[in-house]
This record gives sequence, C-alpha cells and structure tokens, in this order.
Amino acid sequence: MRHFLSFLLASSIVAPSLYSPMANAASAAPQDRSHGEVVHLYWKKEEIYDRNRQTVTLTGGARAQRGDITVDADVLIGYLRHKANTKAHETQSAPDDEAETSNSNSSSLELYRVEARGHVHIYNRQDQGWGDHGLYDVDKAVMVMTGANMKFTTPHQLLTAKDLVEYYPNTHVTIGRGNASVTTTDGHRVVGDVLESVGLSDRQKSQNASHGAPNGEHSNLDRAYGWGHVVIRTRTQTATGDRGVYLFGPQLARLIGHVRVTQGENQNNGSQAIVDMKTGISHMLPGTESPIQGLIVPNEANQ
Repeated sequence: MRHFLSFLLASSIVAPSLYSPMANAASAAPQDRSHGEVVHLYWKKEEIYDRNRQTVTLTGGARAQRGDITVDADVLIGYLRHKANTKAHETQSAPDDEAETSNSNSSSLELYRVEARGHVHIYNRQDQGWGDHGLYDVDKAVMVMTGANMKFTTPHQLLTAKDLVEYYPNTHVTIGRGNASVTTTDGHRVVGDVLESVGLSDRQKSQNASHGAPNGEHSNLDRAYGWGHVVIRTRTQTATGDRGVYLFGPQLARLIGHVRVTQGENQNNGSQAIVDMKTGISHMLPGTESPIQGLIVPNEANQ
C-alpha cells in the first residue's frame, strides 16, 4: 500500500477520536498512543475526502488495521462524526474564533464506521472471514458481512451462511443467518436457519491449557445455538429439531420441537431430546406435541 492515514482511538472502543482526516504520515505529528491503539488506513490509488458527508473513501485496494484485526477490500469508506465534547464547544465559539475553529475541525472528528466493498477479507491471528460487502461498527465492535460464498474460519471450525454473517471478535461470537452451518475439524456439523457459534473466552482457554487440554491456546469452540430446521451430525448420528444447542466439549446436544434422532436405520422421535453424540445414547423426553416413538432395526440393535 502506498499511502496511509492514522486514526487514534481511545482504549475504550466506544469512544474513539480521530487523529487527522487528511494527515500524511510523513508530515504528521508524533502519535499519542497513551489512550489506545491507532487505526491505520492504507490504500493504493485515490483518497477522497467528502466534507459534506464526512467520509473518507480509499480506492484501488485498501486496508484498515487496528491491533491484530485487519480488513482488506477493493474500496474502504470511513465514516466520521464530531466528537460530543467538541461539537458543543464549536457551536458556542465566537465569530472571531471561526478561523481557529475551522482549522481544528479535522482533529475534532472521530471514526465510527468502516464500510468495505468488494473482495472483503477480515482476519486476525487465528480467525478469517470473506464476503462481498462488510460494515464494521466501531462503537459495537461488530463486523457484518454479506455477499456470495460467505465463510468464516477458525482453527477448529468453518462457518458458512447464505444471507448474512455477524462477527464479534472481542467476544468470540459468530452468527450466521440463512442456511447457516458450522463444521468442525473433527467431523461434527451443525446446520440451522440461524446459528450462533460461541468460542471459549480467554479465561476458559487458559484453563484448558493449564489442564493440558489439546489446543488450549486456540479459540476453541464452546457451543452453538440453532434456530429453525436444526440438524446436528457426527460420523455415526444425525439429530434434528426446531431449535437446539450443541456443546462441543462434551459433545452433548439438546433439541426441542419435532425431534428426530437417527443412527443407521434406527430412529427415535419425540418433542425433546438430550443426545450424547460421543456415546450415541439419546434420552428422549416427553412433551405436549406427540408421544415418544422409536424404530429399532434388528441388525442395527448392537449400535
């Protein structure tokens, strides 16, 4: 990348402040890092600053980088706004202060949103996501992705969705909407109209590592919630329901609504079920929809 801008954000991502919307790194003053990390914006071709819309558009292949999170795209648009504590001060400024206020306008702006268009790629040291269009909300620390062939990967899962993916890097949460699926490296797969995949917190990962759990240093999966046509598959079993939750560690699934559990040609139906996908043992629970029903094929009984 040939050029870059630097945006100084406060340590709390909810209250960022802009370093300078038009500053060039070569001529910029030393950056004060005492209040947080800097957002670096890189681009190859044009930088277009729209004062009326308060946007900065970077073209020809652009990159936004803060800490270990990077967003690459064909075009990046940074959305700016006045800081709350300076807007009131500028409104009350006397006419004699107009020149000074105008000169300080750039330093009184803050970056609150980044839009990515075309070949969007968001990643950190472990996780990666791809899509056609992305919108990163700085206040909420969430990246929303749309487009064809969207997918997010971690060291232990692949998440795909048809309509939309929400990525929360700070809380290790990924939500897929529209025929969403999560596939783990050990062959387990969860499918649903809407899926919420939750990774382990930093504390949980440290505990896993201290207890000698494999891959404890990575963002291991903790659980996945599913709504609408939920399907949970392992190499030997399939369980379906209207909604459910799957715990990746113990490999336990809880399904509710029109539940069906199949293993080979054996099948159990009911309103609710707790399924141990590791042992193949299912606990069918009674409900108001229909009685528990089962089909056991003799040559499958040993399974």
